[in-house]
Amino acid sequence: MSWFKRESGDYEPDPNTPGNGDSERRVRTEGLFIKCQGCRQALYKPDVEANLNVCPKCQHHFKLSARQRIEMLLDPGYELVDGGLRSTDPLNFHDVKPYKSRLRKAQEETGLDDAILNAVGNLGPHSVVVSAMEYSFIGGSMGAVVGETIARAVDRAREGRKPLIVVAASGGARMMEGVVSLMQMAKISTGLAQLDDARVPYICVLTDPTTGGVTASFAMLGDLNIAEPGALIGFAGPRVIEQTIRQKLPEGFQRSEFLLEKGFLDAVVHRRELKDYLIRAISFMQPVA
Repeated sequence: MSWFKRESGDYEPDPNTPGNGDSERRVRTEGLFIKCQGCRQALYKPDVEANLNVCPKCQHHFKLSARQRIEMLLDPGYELVDGGLRSTDPLNFHDVKPYKSRLRKAQEETGLDDAILNAVGNLGPHSVVVSAMEYSFIGGSMGAVVGETIARAVDRAREGRKPLIVVAASGGARMMEGVVSLMQMAKISTGLAQLDDARVPYICVLTDPTTGGVTASFAMLGDLNIAEPGALIGFAGPRVIEQTIRQKLPEGFQRSEFLLEKGFLDAVVHRRELKDYLIRAISFMQPVA
């Protein structure tokens, strides 16, 4: 039975033969597959990325970074502007860890100064200003830097008479900056009122998730409010609402399709159609001279 039961020492793999080393024999798939939160299927990551980070099976829209958003919307040659702003930690805030350390970690991981990027560039035939939020930076929360950066985008759009597009992705106001973060709601809203008086178009694209003070201010003030499919949009989360009113919420509550049905959104647009949709919308609101 020696042919069936190999004795110790009968076989020594040749380390010079490809695949025989320990590191070579391991199947390395880490990072090549991701799990879809919609259909729960394992997906080959390059295929998902080639599909604009949309699941090819169920059309679930994965999150995108602020830079990816800008690259997806604007033609090549755009310019990043209004950078270099960093929070000063006005309250010297500590919870589980100091706010300063949270900021440093987020800055190192994302390569950004805060949860926002502004860019000026061309969207088809239109010169536009885009302000895109970064959810992976402390949940895309809105502090003084985010508020000031969006306010600068509003001013830039008004002065240059360029349509403004804000891509919202946020957990709301940044609690670590207290009332300073809440002041950004009024600050941005005031700027948008001036933009409206100047008759410059403002479009807000709401993505998953858009909640809290961001929803309660600039995210719902667009001349056109559109959202990606399946995006969570609201003020308080559904779990908090259920616990407060002690009632079961309807199916799909606070998802973009539900809000469209109830009149809170103007459209729900698939990611592959978003750029063309925005070009058509801006052409209607501000025809090219």
